[in-house]
Amino acid sequence: MKSRIALSVVFVLIAATAYAADAQSDAQKPVAQSDAQESFTTMKSLAGEWEGPVAVPEMPQMSGGKPTHASLRVTSRGHVLVHEFQEAGTPLDATKYDHPVTMLYVDGDQLTLVHYCDAGNRPRMTGTMSPDGKTVEFEFKDISGSAEYHMHHSVFTVIDANHHTEDWTFMMKDKPIHAHFDLHRTN
Repeated sequence: MKSRIALSVVFVLIAATAYAADAQSDAQKPVAQSDAQESFTTMKSLAGEWEGPVAVPEMPQMSGGKPTHASLRVTSRGHVLVHEFQEAGTPLDATKYDHPVTMLYVDGDQLTLVHYCDAGNRPRMTGTMSPDGKTVEFEFKDISGSAEYHMHHSVFTVIDANHHTEDWTFMMKDKPIHAHFDLHRTN
């Protein structure tokens, strides 16, 4: 009887060890990323400090001036990318200078962008990645606050690890204003 109990215990231990080894090998297998997660991984690769010129075809007086500084950083244990713009060389004083903040994150099966605009509103956009994996385009979804003046569209294109472009479309009532940022990594 004692030998049967001991044998049963041995079988239980063998089965538990085999189950644990199988579970560990499953945990080591790569999990396929959703399209939204792949897009977010591409966006997170832009974390760092960037500077470059801005071109605004509808407002040539805004083109060719001081370069723009963009700061992108991953936060919240990798779940959020914070994007901040400001004119290069200006202090972080949001009462005197433009300093919009944009948050990017995966929400269910969508890559989501919320732009905390200097116009006082918060447009929300959803992103999709191009088939070549180098461009993420964000389409307007909805807005909190006034829609009279708001950010409406954006496109991020990765040229290489040290160069990317951003194209933003701002709506002034019903008139689109396009801004093209040609950014190079500074760190």
